[in-house]
Amino acid sequence: MHKKALSFIIVLMFSFFIGGCVTTATYEKKSAEADSQAKELAAVKADRDQLKEAFANAAKERDELDKVLKSKTDDLSKSIADLRQKTADLEAENTRLKENLAELKKKEADVQSESNTYKQLMQEMKGEVAKGQVTISELKGKLTLDVVDKILFASGQAEVTKEGLAVLKRVIDILKNVKDKSIRIEGHTDNVKIKGALVKQYPTNWELSAARAINVTKYLQQQGIDPAFLSATAFGEYKPMAGNDTPEGRAKNRRIAIILLPKE
Repeated sequence: MHKKALSFIIVLMFSFFIGGCVTTATYEKKSAEADSQAKELAAVKADRDQLKEAFANAAKERDELDKVLKSKTDDLSKSIADLRQKTADLEAENTRLKENLAELKKKEADVQSESNTYKQLMQEMKGEVAKGQVTISELKGKLTLDVVDKILFASGQAEVTKEGLAVLKRVIDILKNVKDKSIRIEGHTDNVKIKGALVKQYPTNWELSAARAINVTKYLQQQGIDPAFLSATAFGEYKPMAGNDTPEGRAKNRRIAIILLPKE
């Protein structure tokens, strides 16, 4: 009986010892695994922290790049706007220069036309110019042909004489080629008052100068000058070329002026 109890105790202790050895080994294994996992967790946390820092740095760099990009975009937009404005300004300037060039060409053509008309009139009327019966002048786009009354009218009369019509016909043959001008006929007299029987027909120099200007204008129309570009004006004695205190001066003032003007 004693031997059986001792054997039982020995077996029990052996079992306890064996059981204790298994528990310790398992603990140590679990402990090692826990340590390993803790290290892995720490490494993961470190990696996570590094990633967070890297992400934060990347976000900061992104924000900075966004600012730079926005600044560059604003600068580029401003540059584009400036270039567009400069382009628009240059186009406007180009248009203005083209208009100026066209205007200059037109003026040049007008001047050339006037010059040609002036030369033709001077050539055609050189005899009368030499005698002082005709004066031709050209100034600021206005060509004026002054014809003294005695080669167009009888004294105190408004009807153009046959000889006067022949003189006007030579002028008209040149004026027919002028297509871009208006033609104004001006009647002028000296300051000698109308006397005698003529007073009934021409009470003052106004009426005489008007009648003479109208008769010359009507003759130009009859010879084919477009009446839309003709006008007749009376100045009487109030626009003299010379003084009325001498016979020579009064003779110059009694005249018909044929004036070429730019069309309105």
